[in-house]
Amino acid sequence: MINKQLLRPDSIVVVGASNNVHKPGGALLRNLLGGHYGGQLYAVNPKETEIQGVRAYPTVHDVPPADLAVLAIPAAACPDAVEVLAGEKGVKAFIILSAGFGEETHEGAELEQRILRTVEAHGAALIGPNCIGLLTRWHHSVFSQPIPQLHPQGVDLISSSGATAVFILESAVTKGLQFNSVWSVGNATQIGVEDVLQYLDEHFDPERDSRIKLLYIESIGDPDRLLFHASSLIRKGCRIAAIKAGSSESGSRAASSHTGAIASSDSAVEALFRKAGIVRCFSREELTTVGCVFTLPELRGRNFAIVTHAGGPGVMLTDALSKGGLNVPKLEGPLVEELKSKLYPGAAVGNPIDILATGTPEHLRLCLEYCEEKFDQIDAVLAIFGTPGLVTMYQMYDVLHQKMQTCRKPIFPILPSVNTAGAEVADFLAKGHVNFADEVTLGTALSRVLNAPRPANNEIELFGVDVPRIRRIIDSITTDGYLPPYQVQALLRSAGIPVVDECASIKKDELLAFARRTGFPVVAKVVGPVHKSDVGGVVLNIKTEQHLALEFDRMMQIEGATGVMVQPMLKGTELFIGAKYEEKFGHVVLCGLGGIFVEVLKDVSSGLAPLTYEEAYSMIHSLRAYKIIRGTRGQQGVNEDRFAEIIVRLSTLLRFATEIKEMDINPLLGTERHVIAVDARIRVEKRKAD
Repeated sequence: MINKQLLRPDSIVVVGASNNVHKPGGALLRNLLGGHYGGQLYAVNPKETEIQGVRAYPTVHDVPPADLAVLAIPAAACPDAVEVLAGEKGVKAFIILSAGFGEETHEGAELEQRILRTVEAHGAALIGPNCIGLLTRWHHSVFSQPIPQLHPQGVDLISSSGATAVFILESAVTKGLQFNSVWSVGNATQIGVEDVLQYLDEHFDPERDSRIKLLYIESIGDPDRLLFHASSLIRKGCRIAAIKAGSSESGSRAASSHTGAIASSDSAVEALFRKAGIVRCFSREELTTVGCVFTLPELRGRNFAIVTHAGGPGVMLTDALSKGGLNVPKLEGPLVEELKSKLYPGAAVGNPIDILATGTPEHLRLCLEYCEEKFDQIDAVLAIFGTPGLVTMYQMYDVLHQKMQTCRKPIFPILPSVNTAGAEVADFLAKGHVNFADEVTLGTALSRVLNAPRPANNEIELFGVDVPRIRRIIDSITTDGYLPPYQVQALLRSAGIPVVDECASIKKDELLAFARRTGFPVVAKVVGPVHKSDVGGVVLNIKTEQHLALEFDRMMQIEGATGVMVQPMLKGTELFIGAKYEEKFGHVVLCGLGGIFVEVLKDVSSGLAPLTYEEAYSMIHSLRAYKIIRGTRGQQGVNEDRFAEIIVRLSTLLRFATEIKEMDINPLLGTERHVIAVDARIRVEKRKAD
């Protein structure tokens, strides 16, 4: 519950205030005063009558009524204080900085729940406990430093962790990134990341509110709500980037020790962010760099010009952009030669454009004007300019400032000399700009931004999927576990997924007759064991009845064998589609190259069912192996439309058969004309179905 008293309180009481600014209560009061809070301030401290110029009261029983209370006292004392303040003083919002609650002990969790019951009973808002507080342009109710520049169009930062929020601010301040608000939710007893995002969405004012949101998340308690409000904000013109910590097993333990968070599957998080249109980041530097990218005009293409006076950084930046699928196109022709004639001898203009260490501010201006006005293939400019300490950079940076004010194409300033030219960089930032001190970090951030998909729509693609038949098949299943081949085939066919002809039997004669009918060569596979290849249960290119009969006899001796399956031998590129049901998230669909490459390369992309065609294409294009799917070096590619169609239809099948907890189709065989399922397995759990 986020209310006016939390956001714009007319009065604040600091419980545990101190004259010692090295204590949380002292530092918080200092920040409130330093932020020129315009309302009434009260302090509570039994040993003082005045703290930092603010009148102090001995107990919470003695303070006047207030809108907001900030508590910086031991955890054990917090529940009683909250009861008095909410019940007797009319306090409708609380920020509890104190630690020692549910993140540490069972007894602490009980204290936390007691506080929650009190605030809920009085209709009050609660941030924390175990947080650094709340920073807005109205009040600086945080005990930490640094306090960043605050601006209505600055970033809204929402963080599960207070310490991480501080480190994110440290990273951002050096780049010149401004903020509108900083939310540290701590244990999120009442208000968590999803609640803040929901409030920002439901109260979004396009004329006044920030359009940039940065998130640090340790636990996704309500994926559907996060998805809904993040995608809603993005559709309203906002841009969101996020870190989800605790995706690995070790990271999960670390997150749990901090806030009691339980990490979600990494593939589920990836799928959720993809569906929402959130730019996923993996470090504080990435997050703040992406935030800085968001402050500049939106990129309309993937072609970059690099203008620099140092060759090495230009090469490294080119490599970083290329790795992310972005382009640094070669510049050539009469216009390029014209530009070169206006620079010093030895300057390079092929892209990167290197004006040499002796290049002048006027040379920089010329290059930026050519990129804007004459090089139509260029979508944005990256300007790398530092100094070896021989000259000042004020004039060079002033040219950048002027051109960034007027250029219709985005210009990204990379000013690496933050020590040698520290005064010049500070002057540049003071004009409202950001700075990307490291070119490779910027290249990575740009690729993350440009490769993030738009939010998906909520429509379910039903064409070609026989939902009633799917439900009849699922309802007829009486036991949990992996389905027999005939039911797997029936489900896939009901979803409109092409399936290779096959015959599974314990009778040798039936299989021989099927092979004669379809024609040799054929493939034989053992039925029963989950990993057929590991037990010698797959034989390819069987060309005679005698060979098939021998393989049948051998496979029936494999432990766990319940039959043998025969299929015609097909050719094509091996593809993979899989799915797993994740608690709270639903079905996560994976795709990639098939066969052994799934496990060896681990090159898969994920999406959250149900999927649209746009999402399916995005998943395919994000694969590192996409060049193989598209066709490379004279080899046939795969029919991408058919591959995307199967991904979408599979996701629709899963939407109407939540009893399916795990499945994969591996391989699908793809050619330029067709994509067909060759082998599949499906595991159901009916007793635990939603």
